[in-house]
Formats: sequence, structure tokens, C-alpha cells
Amino acid sequence: KFYLVGSNNTQTRFRVLKIDRTEAKDLEIYDDKVEYTAEEIRNLICMIESGNRRAGGGFSKVISAFGIVGFIKFLEGYYIILITKRRRVALIGHYTIYKIEDTTMVYIPHESVRVVHSDESRYVKMFQNIDLASNFYYSYSYDLTHTLQHNLTNPKRFVATSESEEKEFNLSEKSTDNLSSSIISNSSSSDNGETQNYGVRTQPHNKFVWNMHLLSDAVKAELHPDWVLYIIHGFIDQSNINVFGRSIYVTLIARRSCRYAGTRFLKRGANFQGDVANEVETEQMVHDCSISYFNKSHFTSFVQMRGSIPGHWKQEMGKMVAKPAITIDFYDPFAETAGAHFNELLKRYGAPIIILNLVKQHERKKQERLLSDELSSAIKYLNQFLPVEHQIIYQHFDMARKTKANGNVMGHLAEIAKNAVMKVGIFHNKPKFYNQKGNTVVGQYKNDFGSLQTGIIRTNCVDCLDRTNTAQFAIGKCVLGYQLCALGILDTPNLEFDTDCVRMLESLYEDHGDTLALQYGGSQLVHRIKTYRKTAPWTSQGNDIMQTLSRYYSNTFSDAEKQNAINLFLGLFQPEEGKPQIWDFTSDYYFHHKPILFSLKPLTMWWDGGVLKSLPYAYNDLTKACSELIQVHSQDAEMIDSFVEYYRPYELTMLSDVFALKVPNSIRDFMPNFTTNYSPFTVRVRPVRRREEGNSKTAPMKNPSLTGQSSTCSSTASSTSSSSDEETVDEEESSNTNDSLAASSKESSPEPITFKSLFPSMKEVYGTELKRPNPEDIHMYKKYVLIGKKANGTAKNVFQSITVNQKMLHELSTDSVFQVTPPKVSEASIDIYKKYIEVGKHGGFQPTRSDLLIYERYANYK
Repeated sequence: KFYLVGSNNTQTRFRVLKIDRTEAKDLEIYDDKVEYTAEEIRNLICMIESGNRRAGGGFSKVISAFGIVGFIKFLEGYYIILITKRRRVALIGHYTIYKIEDTTMVYIPHESVRVVHSDESRYVKMFQNIDLASNFYYSYSYDLTHTLQHNLTNPKRFVATSESEEKEFNLSEKSTDNLSSSIISNSSSSDNGETQNYGVRTQPHNKFVWNMHLLSDAVKAELHPDWVLYIIHGFIDQSNINVFGRSIYVTLIARRSCRYAGTRFLKRGANFQGDVANEVETEQMVHDCSISYFNKSHFTSFVQMRGSIPGHWKQEMGKMVAKPAITIDFYDPFAETAGAHFNELLKRYGAPIIILNLVKQHERKKQERLLSDELSSAIKYLNQFLPVEHQIIYQHFDMARKTKANGNVMGHLAEIAKNAVMKVGIFHNKPKFYNQKGNTVVGQYKNDFGSLQTGIIRTNCVDCLDRTNTAQFAIGKCVLGYQLCALGILDTPNLEFDTDCVRMLESLYEDHGDTLALQYGGSQLVHRIKTYRKTAPWTSQGNDIMQTLSRYYSNTFSDAEKQNAINLFLGLFQPEEGKPQIWDFTSDYYFHHKPILFSLKPLTMWWDGGVLKSLPYAYNDLTKACSELIQVHSQDAEMIDSFVEYYRPYELTMLSDVFALKVPNSIRDFMPNFTTNYSPFTVRVRPVRRREEGNSKTAPMKNPSLTGQSSTCSSTASSTSSSSDEETVDEEESSNTNDSLAASSKESSPEPITFKSLFPSMKEVYGTELKRPNPEDIHMYKKYVLIGKKANGTAKNVFQSITVNQKMLHELSTDSVFQVTPPKVSEASIDIYKKYIEVGKHGGFQPTRSDLLIYERYANYK
């Protein structure tokens, strides 16, 4: 047998999982659901070891791991996949998010019962093509599959289990609406008025769980929830905006959907269930980490998404062309596929749904416009059946044409972003500050507990890569201003481009775009944010060509292998003895397009029941379910004590290893070396950052792709408006591009560094300089010194009158940062304060005889 011994961080609580190795085909796991102490687990291990010795066997440690990814079977027995290396990438309050750095597959059946199959090794190699060390993330205590807004919503019902039926969760209406309630400590009032605290285990969103096939229903039913980890795929990164010592964390979480997942040209459009290709939900979270306690800190978040145009279309890769023709497989007159997709968005995000379509509108040969017409006609048809206030909003912007005409692309995107953000709002878990300006509070649904985001901004182009990432950055920049206003950092939400804050956000979105482009398209971004800002250097043209060739090679020669690996990993194809194997299929169409079930629901009612009644709020938030509810009698219980997980008081930690010191910092990594203005919101004339200076070609890559190909940070590969990418400009603009590049290279040439520029004078920096005082000021100061001497006597008398009496004036009790016990005040101090108040009310008192003598000596002093 295999024995898996799991423990908490302090190694005070243990669980044991037994796996039978005598079964050649089936998975036999046993979890006794018993929690052991350290002494009990030692006794159990000793008993197992002694039993194995008597039976003539051995007992040895095989491997140490941080968690179980799941179990997989091909044509022989089962494998267990374990996380053997991890890296901390982000903090949300006290909760830690980890990135998987390395995994291992362990074959479970014993060699004596193994039934060898010739195709087993081929499937193992194909499965291992999915590099779990490339942007897979998990957390032990925070639900990464849901947004922050959903996680901070109280559950309303229990999910159905085999033992009990689904039932409502009895919470008061007030606590249900309380946005500041935590996923960890939800409270409810009992009949006697006492507050009861509950620990809640919520259900994950299966759409973003990439190891769901590896955790089958039978496995999850047998295992205790403490063994189960839900893993997402996408991108997570975090940066620190240092506002004069106050740390504001900006976190970007991109969740890639595991439905209709695949590579660029093999997955276009959508399936019949409304799942679109390249669907990614991006959450921009900004919180004040000066208070790390989750229930007390200020959190804001904003969610947007990208995804292919919901329809049935494709681009054939049969011909050796860089840009294959777009063809519509078949038309959907009743927009059933688009309706299923938008129904899912209404359930998850509420209304309004704002569509930002970036495809070309003016072409010599109608290609991208086919998709635009298909999308606009579907939205027009579906809006007929929605109430006017909840209808889908369609916004089109031809970025390629605007770029070709040398227009202000980013300015136009900023206007679109502001109008859209004003409609959907942002999530904030605290009420607005009393002096916060009204025009900085966005959204239509806010109350005394905070504000909600209702609706979603959905951005798309053809590939949902280059143009989409730039548009999402423009939206994120607009939102960041409102988030900083909500946290009390700024008075107005306007942020300039050449500030440390915005360049940090640009770096986050560049890395975000590079990673998603590698996962879907096989190369990094070709056209970057600098391309549309017209600030890209001309030297980046060579990099653009290489990225285009890399993307073309990946799409042409390796996409089929990647797609088979994804289908196998997600369980869309499960190998069986005596049936065709995955490499025997010429297409995976039927893996992703399930048979259409007959429905009695009319086509005019394309949404699910209850969705329309819940609008503008998200149906999923109003019907949030939990699978486990535990009453917590003490806030110090380890299962909910995130303080222990964050600070780890049970172990010694080097200060250099503290995660807060490793997070990219606006001062350390983005502020120019020679400056005296530390504000991250100041426009830099020469915005050179230390991060750019420290980069090298030999530096480790930051964002590996799904198949193990590594991407670089955004600073190592900038781009320009090259005509090589199929998402931007036509061939005829190449001459204009070269002229603009030459002009930009002249403008961006650095100024020569001189001694004066490195060490500016005090006048230039502080606006003043030291000078010799004039005689009148010196004479006035001498008179001031003489008056002091007459008032205090000689220096000898002064030193004689000074006595050292070190005494603590008051004692403060050891309290928390949220509550301090006021110190006691003595009666003598109270009398002195009362006399002071009386002087203010009735004037001064008659001086005493001793005070008069002191004054007489001062007046007669010579």
C-alpha cells in the first residue's frame, strides 16, 4: 500500500490516506476521516512499520509533496500526480496564492500486478506535454475559481449531497446583504441575540478548475475536503504601489476557462453550449495591505473578460498562408449559441453586459467584418426579449483603422473605458469615505456596506490577443484610478501614462498578455501597448517578425499535438481498450460539441429561470451555495486562523525571504534612480526604471507557456506597429510606419549624462539655497540670546536646577491595532486640566506671592 500522511503547517494535526496497490486497473483509496495528533500518528506509523517487517516487507519514504493534483488512468493502472515544488506569487490579505513549480507522477499498482500495454508510454508522454509548472495556481485557503465579490458574499443555501437534500441557509436579511462579511467568518444571530460565527466551505466554479477530471466524483466522495486542491490555469502577478511608505497591492488574476479550450486555429468561435474559445476572466484587485486582516482591510476589485466571438466559424490551416480565410460553418438564425453564452454571463456577472468589439470594419475583402456582422445581428436579435434597462450594450471600435490613420487610439479607448466603467461599477467591501467626491464613486448599486460590480465588459478581436490586451489595459488603467479613490489615496481618478503607477500596471498587463498569447497562440504578443501609444522603439521591429514567425510555426506544426494533450488532460477523451485511440481521430470536433438535447423552452426565452428576476445582480451571487458549515467557537481556531498561515510564528524566517520584500515595488523597480519626488503619480520626463536597467538576456524567464515554452517579461520585448500581425494594419502602411518610427527614435534619444545632471544644486531641487545672513539678522539674533540669558540666569545656575528624573508618565496596555484601552489619569492631572479650562472661561487668577517674587527677580535682574 501507499500511505499518504498529510499535516497542517505546525504539524499538530494529521490525516492518513491509504491507497491499495494490489488492484491493476481500479483505484482503491481509503480515507478514515480521522484527525490524528502528533503522538497518535507516530504510533500509527510504528505499528504499520512493524507489521510490514513481520510480513517480510519494508517501509520507506517515497516522496514529500505539498498537495495532490489528482489521479489519472490511461490503458494500464492509475497514477497519482503530486506537487513537489511551489512558489508564492501573491497575497490576498493573509491568504497565500502559490504557483506550481514542479510535479511528479507516481504509478500506483505494484509491478507484480501490472498489465503492460504498448500504447501506455505514448499516452504518458502526451499527458506530460501539459507542463503543470507553466502557470497553474492554487491556494489552500482562498477560492481562486471565484471573484472576490463572490467570495465575500454570504452563502444562501446548502448544495445537495447524498445524505441530505438541498436547503436554504438560514441567514438574516441584514447579514445576507452585508458586503463586508468574509468567506471565512460568516455570522448569524440566534434567537437569544448572540452572534454565532461559522466557517464555510464553498463550491468551486467548475469552469475554471483544470484538474476537475483528475478529481472524479468518486475520488471527491471518498476524500476529506482537506485533501482536495482546485487548480486554475492562467496568470497571476502582484505589484506594490508604494505611496510614501503606504503599500497598496495591485493583483492581476486571469482565469482561463477549461471548456472549449485549445490552440488558436483549432479552437475558434463557440460550441453549442455557449462555451467560447480563449475565454479568460481577468480580475484586477487593489487593496490596502497596511491592514492584512481580511475582514478589516479595504479591498476593491474589477472583473473583465475576453473570449472569441460566439458563433460557428473557423480558419482553415490547409494552405501555407500567414492569415487563413475566415469562413462561417453555418448560420444561427435564432442566435442559440450566442444566447447560451450571454445567458452564462448574466448568471455570473449580472447586467449590463458591455461588448467591446475591436475587429476591422473596412476591408478590401470582407473577412473580419463577417464576424462583426454575425455578432451585431445576434445581439440585436437577443435584445428583443430583454428589458430595456438590462439589454446587451454593443460598442465597436476599429483599432486597426485608427492606428493606420495615426489617430489617438489610447485616448479613444480611455473614453470608451470610462463610459463602460461608470455603468458596471467596481466592487468595494467598505463604505466610501465621508469626504470622497461623488464623481469618483462609480456604479449604480452601492449602499452603506460598500459597492457592487453589476455586469461585465467583454472585449474581443479575432484572436483575442494583441488588440484585446491593449484594450483591457486601457480599461484597467481607468479602473485603477477609481480604485485608488475608493481607498482614499487619490482625490481624482485621472492617471497619467508616464507615472510609476501606470508603468507598473502596464508591465502587469504586458506579462498578462504575453502569458495568455503563449497559451493560446504559441508566441508572445506581437503588438503591445507601446505600439498603440506610438512609443515603441524602431529596434523592436525585428522582435515582431520573430514573434510572428514563432506564432506561425506553432500554429502550423505543433497545434495538433498540443490539442491532443489538452483533450487528454481535461478528460474530453478517455482511452479505452479495444477502441480507437486519440491519434486515430482526424478531428476533435465531437469531443467539444456535445449532442444537442431537446428542450421545451421557447427560443425567445434564451436565459435560465431566475436569471431575469435577479438582474441587475448576478444570479450566482444571489444563490451562492456552500458544501460545509462549521460553527466556530473561537476566532483562534487554527482552521480559520489565517494569521498563523501568514506570519508562521512556529518557524524562523530570514527577512530577505519575506514575500513582501520580493513583490515588485514602484520605488525599487520603477522609479528612476536619480529623483527626489517619490510619488508614484508624478509624471517622469525620463521614465527609466531600475527593472529595465537590470534586465538581461540570461535572466530567467517569467511566464512559461502551457507547453513549457518560456516567455519573457514585458520589458524584454517591446513591439511596434509592424504589418506582420494579422490583427492590425495592411501592407500599404509600411512607409508611414517607417517614418513614424524614425521620428519616435529621434524623440526618444536619451540626453547626455553630465555631472550637473547627476548632482543638481539645492536651488534646483528645493527651490532655495544657503546664504550668509545679513548684519541686521545677526544683531537681532544676538539680542535674542541675551534675553534668554537674562531670563534663565547663568549657565551654572541652569545646570544646577536640572535634575534627572526618568519616569514613565503613563502605561499603555498591550492591545490590538483595532482597540486600545485608554490610560488612567491621576486626580492631580485632572485638577490641573480643570484650572486650565477655568482660565479660558473666566480669565486669569490672582498670582500667588511666590509667583510675584519670581517675576520681581526677573524684572530687576542686571
